[in-house]
Amino acid sequence: MTRAIASGAIHLPGFLDVESQRGLVGRCRELMDGDPAGYVPTVRGGGKMHVRMLCLGHHWNGQTYAYEPTRSDHDDRPAPPLPEDLRRLAQSAANAAGMPLDPDVCIMNYYPADGRMGLHQDKDESPESISAGLPVVSVSVGDTARFLFGGLKRKDPVEVVWLASGDAFVFGGPARLRHHGVTRIMPNTAPPELALTGRFNLTFRRY
Repeated sequence: MTRAIASGAIHLPGFLDVESQRGLVGRCRELMDGDPAGYVPTVRGGGKMHVRMLCLGHHWNGQTYAYEPTRSDHDDRPAPPLPEDLRRLAQSAANAAGMPLDPDVCIMNYYPADGRMGLHQDKDESPESISAGLPVVSVSVGDTARFLFGGLKRKDPVEVVWLASGDAFVFGGPARLRHHGVTRIMPNTAPPELALTGRFNLTFRRY
């Protein structure tokens, strides 16, 4: 089932079944706690993000808001590669939304019970990627998130989309630069089979 939120923005409720979700949770834990491990970034102005982040393929630097090959804002380690199974997952979700994508970046965020993400645009990719309207693919597992999807301007009205475990959300084309964010995580809403508190969210894009 697909649900159009706006032109170029597609919600895919229940994109992953519970067994696939369980496998993805295990994969996320393996990568987030691996070597190099995820960390809580410090952004411009010195504030800490409210998520734990691991970038695959290219690293997103919270100080410069730019992609780079190494984690120069943290430990100078090279960004781990984007695994083929996750790349295929993103391609599958994009295809289901009618927007093909061959991603080379995944930003994996773990949201604890008090995790959140302010309204922002995904605009740090290459000019070629953005001008082509190549989509961002988001896949969620764990507790439900209250996701806001707004307009091209920060003050534009927002729509609330509840992203449950196993949902995907794809936005590209005319929706590629729309503002979005997460205001809260709903505790104890993850399928019990996942044995997960909090939420993993993976966003894929083409740099």
